[in-house]
Amino acid sequence: MHVEHLLGDASLGLRLLWAEDALLRREISGVTVTDLEDPARFVRPGEVVLSGLVWWSPDGAPGKAERFVSALRDAGAAALLAGEETHGDVPDDLVEACARHRVPVAGVPAHIMFRAITDTVYLRQWGELSRHHALPENARVRLSRLLAQQAGPDAVLAAAFAHLGGTAAYVFTPSGRTVAATAGAPAVPAAQAVALAADGTGVTVAVESGGVTPYQRWLLYLPDADGAPPRMLHEVATALSRCQETAVRRPSPGHRAADELGALLAAHDAPEDGAVEAALRRCGLPESGPYRVVVADAGPRRPGAAESLIAEQLFAEGALAEVAGHVTAPVVDRTADARAGDPGADAAPAGGPREETAAVGRLRDGSAFAVLAGSPAGRLGDVWQLVGGCVPDAVLHGGTAAPVAGPEGLAGALAQARYALSAARKGAPGTSKLIDATSLTSLDGLLAGVPAEVRRAFSAKVLGPLLDTGRPPIAALLDTLETFLACDGSWARTAQVLHLHVNTVHYRVERIERLTGRDLSRLADRLDLWAALLCR
Repeated sequence: MHVEHLLGDASLGLRLLWAEDALLRREISGVTVTDLEDPARFVRPGEVVLSGLVWWSPDGAPGKAERFVSALRDAGAAALLAGEETHGDVPDDLVEACARHRVPVAGVPAHIMFRAITDTVYLRQWGELSRHHALPENARVRLSRLLAQQAGPDAVLAAAFAHLGGTAAYVFTPSGRTVAATAGAPAVPAAQAVALAADGTGVTVAVESGGVTPYQRWLLYLPDADGAPPRMLHEVATALSRCQETAVRRPSPGHRAADELGALLAAHDAPEDGAVEAALRRCGLPESGPYRVVVADAGPRRPGAAESLIAEQLFAEGALAEVAGHVTAPVVDRTADARAGDPGADAAPAGGPREETAAVGRLRDGSAFAVLAGSPAGRLGDVWQLVGGCVPDAVLHGGTAAPVAGPEGLAGALAQARYALSAARKGAPGTSKLIDATSLTSLDGLLAGVPAEVRRAFSAKVLGPLLDTGRPPIAALLDTLETFLACDGSWARTAQVLHLHVNTVHYRVERIERLTGRDLSRLADRLDLWAALLCR
């Protein structure tokens, strides 16, 4: 379908305000409805953009119109359809900006609903492709309407397979989470879903969606390889792709609120009374705990992936039902069948389903965090490898904190989780690892979370000349110190390990004490030197 076809539909009554003939022959790939002043991140090439112009106002209008239209141009929008209801007409400065940036623009009469336009586009697209598809006509029409209504994957999957009656079909993520399933399809634990999609059992079709991270990708899976024609599966995958892209581009009201909560908890100064409770309310979280805090890092090569990583981690654990971007989401308790054999699922507590919500946001250092409210129980580490397997070459690090009872403990919990994240980075720089702050029960583990610069400075200050290992006598002293401390200060055992005379060990220890200014007969000095060795 081309722009000129849409403008020529008499039932819509669109009023062309500016265009060039060549631009009218552009093919339409889809429709995006937005009233954001900067819509660039939600528009894909070839899409028609519908806007009610709520963002426009007479004050500073030229600048606003310029920014809006230039964003459409940069995103490759096919045309702008501007609603006339809000301002009674399409502002002249907006039309002029469209002409400057060569973006066709038309007015949408006040009595025309945007849904009528989206229905027209998608129905036409599906109709034009009918010769190449295996879905019945009524199923295609139903799917088109569902997509125009921004329906979820469950509704799309049910409509696509309704005519086959009883065919089991699933939408999985690469970590094995079940996004959607047809009615009556048996529940599949996450680990089993990963294995099914990988071993060739049944049939798996990738859902190619733009704007999603590797942790958010969808896979259409049928246990019965003969359950549906291949052409039909690819057609359904295309519909699911549009469904996911719509969900990903949909503005999240909790996006800014979650980031603000993270900034508040990470601030050096203690928050004002009631500030944390107010931030929790804006995120849709309860003002009473218990809470648990998780921090994750997907690495510098994948900016923005950390949020989807941490959300998928909570998904795979069974803690959350839906998260898009940073939004909060209620939990839908899974059935006993779904939990059976799933290492990421918790048993349902007495008294009915869990009621948990989470806010997922971004911290200023680029990592992502989640504040999970509700039952603090859960085993995030059990599904870390499943989520990490979404991107085999990625190195994922994460940290969790001990559960806290109320809002007053959240800042400390975030600090704990960030420290555990640092320990995971230091302890396993080339391997995916999740560390719980409560597991840091040794000096080595505790020091792993100290910033590298601080560790190096401490080691240099305490060990001093002993770090000049390029000189053989100094290297021998450092080796003696390590062995002496490892042997709990035993002269005899140190001499035995190093194959030295005890007097030689005494001589070397005396030199170490002179160079460092420490007394190795004192426990405090021994601990300082041991910590300095660990910090190298």
